[in-house]
Amino acid sequence: MLSDIRLAKLAKNLVNYSCDLKKGEKLLIEFSDSVDYQLVGHILKEAFSVGAYPFLQMNNDRIKREVMLNMTTELADFMAKYDKYRMEDMDAYIGIRGTNNVYELSDVDPDKRKIYDIHYAQPVHHDIRVDKTKWVILRYPTEAMSQQSRMTTEKFEDFYFKVCNLDYAKMSAAMQPLVELMDKTDKVRIVAKDTDLNFSIKDISAIKCSGLRNIPDGEVYTAPVKDSVEGVITYNAPSIYNGSEYNGVRLTFKKGKIIKAEAATPEQTKAANKIFDTDGGARYVGEFAIGVNPYVKKAMGDILFDEKISGSIHFTPGSCYTEADNGNQSAVHWDLVLIQTKEFGGGEIYFDGKLIRKDGSFVLPELQCLNPENLK
Repeated sequence: MLSDIRLAKLAKNLVNYSCDLKKGEKLLIEFSDSVDYQLVGHILKEAFSVGAYPFLQMNNDRIKREVMLNMTTELADFMAKYDKYRMEDMDAYIGIRGTNNVYELSDVDPDKRKIYDIHYAQPVHHDIRVDKTKWVILRYPTEAMSQQSRMTTEKFEDFYFKVCNLDYAKMSAAMQPLVELMDKTDKVRIVAKDTDLNFSIKDISAIKCSGLRNIPDGEVYTAPVKDSVEGVITYNAPSIYNGSEYNGVRLTFKKGKIIKAEAATPEQTKAANKIFDTDGGARYVGEFAIGVNPYVKKAMGDILFDEKISGSIHFTPGSCYTEADNGNQSAVHWDLVLIQTKEFGGGEIYFDGKLIRKDGSFVLPELQCLNPENLK
């Protein structure tokens, strides 16, 4: 049984820090049926304590699978119609994901998944929830997640709460020098094993993520100038996307566009290219981010954790975020992770020709506050 103290602290942070919920505001709490009732209960108590109005929705991946196996454009449009009405009326959103089987949706036909993404997920979550509410997404530490991370349940719970309940206000302050440096940077170069990538981030805002939108958190993101990306990147963290696992994804860019996409097997390569063919924006990149969470050191197959790995970057094909707008729009947003610590082969990041991070550690004095030993 998880500690009430740890759950209560997490709920307090979600309501009061991440969502900054105020009296009279409406909060939608969307949670998996595998989430312990205690966490939802603590969130409700915090919401009521500030005088807010909470609303609840419980989800189940096996039921979602049955719906998606029979997905049609008409059904997705009807779902979006009613859920858009509700989301538009919300001031804040807390989404608590949890599953007993991370591959539950792996046999959903890609074309039906595409219908769901374009006609339902995009208008409800990207266009309304992301852009118009105070929102935060987190995972719940199920036994399946413990197994996925190759830890005992108790050890994983300890890890989870270290990551999720760290001092995000301290992290936010430490991120500010990196934000300022990125805001005045033009050229970026990423070097690692089988990777040499160049692009510009000129005049695109850098945004710090320190517990306001994701828990766990720990990244500073921006976006490349859409047509500026040139070269090759090979991701060394496994990625689970739409219920399927991809390994060794390697992308070749020319004038910003993915002109060649490969993965570990022919089957993965074919499936990855189908994702990149979803729409006109899926072969362009919408996000470049630097991960700094001191407790997350290796991939576990869950992107909310993996994209925050200290010493990593993620370089994301698909839609950009409004706060760092490079003009690219897509139903796809596929966070793919490259870890640059020594354990994973090392690598460098250069801003305007100057080395800022080597083998996962920041080398500039003003950025060393973001190294793990200074954030824990």
